[in-house]
Amino acid sequence: MRDTSPILVWIRRDLRLADHAALCAAAQTGRPVIPVFVRDASVDGLGAAPKWRLGLGLEALAAALAARGSRLILRSGPAQDRIARLVAETGAGAVWWQRAYDPEGVARDTAVKAALKADGRDAQSFPGHVLFEPWSVETGQGGFYKVYTPFWKSVRSREVPEPRPAPQRLTAPQAWPDSEALDSWQLGRAMQRGAAVVRAHVDPGEAAAQARLERFVARGIADYATRRDLPGEDGTSGLSEHLSLGEISPATCWHAGQRAMAEGKAGAETFLKELVWRDFAYHLMWHTPHLLSGNWKPDWDAFAWSTDPDAPELRAWQRGRTGVPLVDSGLREMYVTGRMHNRARMIVASYLTKHLLTHWQLGLRWFEDCLTDWDPASNAMGWQWAAGSGPDAAPYFRVFNPLTQATKFDPRRVYLDRWIAEGRRQPSADALSYFDAVPRSWGLSPDDPYPAPVVAVDEGRKRALDAYAARGF
Repeated sequence: MRDTSPILVWIRRDLRLADHAALCAAAQTGRPVIPVFVRDASVDGLGAAPKWRLGLGLEALAAALAARGSRLILRSGPAQDRIARLVAETGAGAVWWQRAYDPEGVARDTAVKAALKADGRDAQSFPGHVLFEPWSVETGQGGFYKVYTPFWKSVRSREVPEPRPAPQRLTAPQAWPDSEALDSWQLGRAMQRGAAVVRAHVDPGEAAAQARLERFVARGIADYATRRDLPGEDGTSGLSEHLSLGEISPATCWHAGQRAMAEGKAGAETFLKELVWRDFAYHLMWHTPHLLSGNWKPDWDAFAWSTDPDAPELRAWQRGRTGVPLVDSGLREMYVTGRMHNRARMIVASYLTKHLLTHWQLGLRWFEDCLTDWDPASNAMGWQWAAGSGPDAAPYFRVFNPLTQATKFDPRRVYLDRWIAEGRRQPSADALSYFDAVPRSWGLSPDDPYPAPVVAVDEGRKRALDAYAARGF
C-alpha cells in the first residue's frame, strides 16, 4: 500500500523553498510535508548578529511556506529529542534533511539518523549547501586538496545539477502539531540597540536573495573582477548573508554565473571562482575540522601571539579606534551593516594578527559575534589565511600596509569618508550611525578627536617580521 504518513523536513541553514533537495523530494511524494526548525545548542551558541539575522530569515521562510498553504513548526531543545517527539505526535514515517558539514553538525545528525532508523523510521540526508560534497573532490593520489588553485582546476568543469524549482504546493497534514512562537525565542536580544541600525541594511529571505542575484548578473557581474576590490563601490554580489543561511543555493548562483560567462561577461569566471573558494572552505573544514579552532599549520602553535582579551590594542581594534582609517572603516561598516567588504576584511585581519600580533582566534570570535553573514568555514579559513597559519595562506612575511592599500583601492577616499566621522565638518549618515549602533558603555561620540595609531604602520610591520624571524620562520 502507498505510504501516506507525513514527512518531517528538518530545516537548518537552508531557509529557502527552491533548490532545497529534501523539501523538493518530499513534495514530489504527494505525502503531507511538515517543515520544522529546531532551536538547539547550535542556534543558542550563535553570536549576536548571526542569531538575530537567523530570526529574520526564519520569519521570511515562514511567510513563504504560509503562501503555499504550509507552516514552519518551531521547537526548541536537543534536536534528537525534539525530532523524536514530533515523529510521535504526527505519526511521521520519515524525517529528511540537508546535510551539515561542520563537526558538531555531523555528530548531531549521525545520532539523529541512528535513533530514527532504530525506531523504524525513514531517515535521509541530502546534499547540503555546497556545490560539491567535500569527500567527492580528490587529488590524483586520492587525498584532499590543500591548495585552492588545483582545487578550482579540478572542479571548474564538473557538472552542477540544475537548481530545482520551488514546490508549488506542499500537502498539509490532517492536523498541524503545535509550534512555539518565533518572537518568544528573542533571537535578537543580544543585538540591543544595534538591531535598529543594522536592520536598514538587511533584506532577508529567498525572494530578496533571488532579486539580488538577478540585479548583480544584470548590472554588476561584467566588471566584478576589478570592482570587487574597491570598498568604496558597490562592486560585489552582496550574496554572502543569503548564502550563509541558505536563502539561495550555491547551485543557483553557479548557473547564473555560467550563463553570464556564456554571454561574454568578463567578471563571471571570477564570480565562479569565489563560489568555489567558499566550497574550498567547506572541503577543508570537513577534512581538517581543527581549522575551526586551532592553527591549521601546527608550526604556529608556539608562536607568541597575544591572547589577552582585555589588551588595550585589541579593545581599540574592536571599537574601530585603531587610528588607522582603513582598518577602522572596515570595523565600523560591520557594526552598521552587519557585513564588511572583503578587501577591508583582509586588511582588518592582517592588522590584528600582524601589526598587533594578536591571536587570530580573538578576531574570529569577534566576527562570529558581529557578522550577519557569518559562516563557520569561511570565517575560519579567512582568518587563518590572513594570519599565515592556514591553508592557502598569504605568506607569513606579507604584511598588508593599510595606508598603501587605502591609496590603491580607495584613492578618492569614498570608503574612508563614508565610515569615519571624527574630525569631519559634515560626517556622512553612515559614519554617524556607527555611534548609534555600538554599546553606550563604550562612551564614544562623533565629536571625539580621531585617535593616533595604536601601532604605527611601519613599526607594526617591523615588529611582526622580527617576531617571525625569532621563531625561525
